[in-house]
Amino acid sequence: MSVTVRIPTQLRPLAGGAGEVALDGTTVGEVLKALDGAHPGFADRLFDDDGALRRFVNVFLADEDVRFLQGLETPVGEGQTLSIVPAVAGG
Repeated sequence: MSVTVRIPTQLRPLAGGAGEVALDGTTVGEVLKALDGAHPGFADRLFDDDGALRRFVNVFLADEDVRFLQGLETPVGEGQTLSIVPAVAGG
């Protein structure tokens, strides 16, 4: 299933400058691993040593934070969009 992944500006160099890429997978975790397979370096930025999403990385399926769904096991469907949104410190 082709899923669109929106890449934040600060991670676009890892994707050759692309703002979004289309990848296959049936869960959020599969799609994010496919992202790293297609564009190495994403796994280090997205996952901690245990394979969980880093605390400062938010991933949304449409408008839903996947942490409040089924996390990396959240199913994705054809044509859906995942957005990677790093938390930004501000003051």
